Amino acid sequence: MTTNAELLSRRVQAVARGVSSIHPIAAAHAENAELWDVEGKRYIDFAGGIAVLNTGHRHPQVMAAVEAQLRHYTHTCFQVMSYEPYVALAERLNALAPGRGPNKTLLLTTGAEAVENAVKIARFHTKRSAVIAFSGGFHGRTMLALGLTGKVPAYKTGFGPFPGEIYHAPFPNPLHGVSVEQSLGALETLFKVDVEPERVAAIIIEPVQGEGGFYIAPPEFLKRLRQLCDQHGIVLIADEIQTGAARTGKFFAIEHSGVVPDLITVAKSLAGGFPLSAVVGRAEVMDSVGPGGLGGTYAGSPPACAAALAVLDVIERDGLLERSLRLGETIQARLKKLADQVTRIGDVRGLGAMVAMEFFQDEAHRVPDPELTKALVTRAAERSLILLPCGMYGNVVRILVPLTASDALVDEGLTIIEQCLESLRQVSR
Repeated sequence: MTTNAELLSRRVQAVARGVSSIHPIAAAHAENAELWDVEGKRYIDFAGGIAVLNTGHRHPQVMAAVEAQLRHYTHTCFQVMSYEPYVALAERLNALAPGRGPNKTLLLTTGAEAVENAVKIARFHTKRSAVIAFSGGFHGRTMLALGLTGKVPAYKTGFGPFPGEIYHAPFPNPLHGVSVEQSLGALETLFKVDVEPERVAAIIIEPVQGEGGFYIAPPEFLKRLRQLCDQHGIVLIADEIQTGAARTGKFFAIEHSGVVPDLITVAKSLAGGFPLSAVVGRAEVMDSVGPGGLGGTYAGSPPACAAALAVLDVIERDGLLERSLRLGETIQARLKKLADQVTRIGDVRGLGAMVAMEFFQDEAHRVPDPELTKALVTRAAERSLILLPCGMYGNVVRILVPLTASDALVDEGLTIIEQCLESLRQVSR
């Protein structure tokens, strides 16, 4: 039998050092919201493959759809010969996108690829070059997406220079001293000192920041951003790669604000664990690029499209939008009660089942505490719970448990968090 240590040793010899893993654990099999490692130890999965498994590991309906597709064909390249699952998925995503439409969809493979293509489309549509993103935002690891990302360690360190004509504004974050008005004021300053708005093709924003710390963009900010884009003819891109596919209680998180973006990028949970992404947006913008300008050899893979169609069915049939809201309420209530006891928890926040808690060293909540965050993640794994850290300062723990997890399993996981923090408090005394 292979052990975790043996596989880790092989990994060190065979895999590039830059590909890191948070946990020194190797998966053997998984089901819904549970994982088992190669040594047979069982874990509760509160990470969901970083927001990829809203419908859980190996959902039976998703697996059946993929198996059925595999009996027909696995690949043709859509640019060579089209196929019905791609078209059917585009139709459904067009209908799910906010606004009256008409909308159109481009299918791709990864989140970064979706971001790159959204910027390509915006630039072609506007005949402009500049793009504005926000501090703390994460948009992918390819060079353009990395340039848009607003967090240097460890993503950007040593990889520059990045593509030009990318600018950053502060994301509104009252917890860390940035108000909506300050963020909007910074945009106006940007237009005065760095780039005129008439040269800006797009503004890209996560409605809830993912890697940046699960900070929620205030609805009033998104509305003002929409007005600003309309005023200057700028394409508004909502990066929903981590927030989409029912995670926040709406299919797209930006729906909570009532704002309609021009383009939306979606990936991660779209296909239940199979690699697939999309750009969905206003037909006028999407169709500005001529034939041959968009695509990719593996873009819109048939098995992934089949999986995504099944995911959409599961979300609708099992009421996962409502489930996300209820789950989020349950998780936040438990964590806020915990925060009353653990003063180093400075904030508990979330939108639907996208929930985080942030740790500080001091009761005034001014000094981030990445060490406690790291210790909690490590201690939880020892007690069979998989957690993920995030945040600009590495002091945030995020919860992305599959929406299909049972109440009992969620309760078990939250209890482990409580027990771990209590044990860490005892050690620090």
